[in-house]
Amino acid sequence: MSDQNPYGDSPYGENPYEKNPHEETPREGTPPPPGYGYPPPAAPGYGYPAGDSGPVPPPPGYGYPHGAGPVPPPPPPGYGYPPPPAGYAPPPGTFTGDPNAPYGYDPYGRPYSDKSKITAGVLQLLLGGFGVGRFYTGHTGMALGQLFTCGGCGIWALIDGIILLAGKDQTDAQGRVLRG
Repeated sequence: MSDQNPYGDSPYGENPYEKNPHEETPREGTPPPPGYGYPPPAAPGYGYPAGDSGPVPPPPGYGYPHGAGPVPPPPPPGYGYPPPPAGYAPPPGTFTGDPNAPYGYDPYGRPYSDKSKITAGVLQLLLGGFGVGRFYTGHTGMALGQLFTCGGCGIWALIDGIILLAGKDQTDAQGRVLRG
């Protein structure tokens, strides 16, 4: 191997990698080259004022206006979010004021029930041998059938719990769609 650069001489002068950094160590007492170490002392007239004159007031036009007159009162408190613009339906599950549908309507116009689909499904999976999920939704006939057959030996209760959780059109005893 040769020490020659195969691309020719560098247009920037000497190769910085050929220098030994330990050859040019500064002597004690000499200032380091600019850009290393602590910043140089500030020129007079900048920074904090000389002497102990206490706190310096901010220049005019900055900060909170002192003595600029009475402070305006805060705006009156609002009551939650503003009402939605006209033409938008209320979000599902909100009380719409209709006594036939206290929890609103689904996208097909059917009223939501006050019973939850998730609660009914979990009750049916855990206590389906006693028909608890169907008692919760108000289907007492089906619940009694599950109670007397121990949930169809557990198979009927398991399938019914899965259908309650996964189905989209499960209703309560009044024919309202289960929420959730």
